[in-house]
Amino acid sequence: MRRLVCLIPCLFFFSLLPVKAQEKPADKPAAAPTTPTAGARLEFLDEVSYYEQRFLRLSDAIPAEKYGWRPGEGVRSIGEVYMHVVSANYGFARMLGTALPAGVDPKAMMAMAGDKTKVTQALKDSFAHFRSAILAIKDSDLDKEIKTPRGQTTIRGSFFLISGHFGEHLGQSIAYARQIGIVPPWTEERQRQEAEKPKQ
Repeated sequence: MRRLVCLIPCLFFFSLLPVKAQEKPADKPAAAPTTPTAGARLEFLDEVSYYEQRFLRLSDAIPAEKYGWRPGEGVRSIGEVYMHVVSANYGFARMLGTALPAGVDPKAMMAMAGDKTKVTQALKDSFAHFRSAILAIKDSDLDKEIKTPRGQTTIRGSFFLISGHFGEHLGQSIAYARQIGIVPPWTEERQRQEAEKPKQ
């Protein structure tokens, strides 16, 4: 009887405590993807960063009034080349398994090709989205077969295709810049450094 008397106040006390619902595994937020420290994804992310900086620095060097310039009839303008890269970044991300962000319509992107401010922001946003797509890939899925514009390959194999696409349009953008008298900023820096070197 004494045990029962002691037990009743204890039960009453614990009944007043807040009850924490047991957390189900499904309720836990997904772990944020982390940057790899080695392997194919890290190497490819370095490549993507290289091209991102080149595109952004060159687009910044082009005067706003030149974004509509094109080398000939029926050829993409300067702004259209950059917007093609933007559209491709979203397309490649989707190819790798990451859906388009809400509100992004690749078909409507060319309409902003003449606006330097919008083009620059679109480049930044698309590269950020594309990096997220790379981070979302599991290393164990790198040999998974996917469909690309050039046919079937692995996810790892698609990295070469995408890098080639970046190189093609960066080269095109450099040629456009040269035709309107703009020296790529990294070339200008190198030339200045060489000119400042003491002559021997």
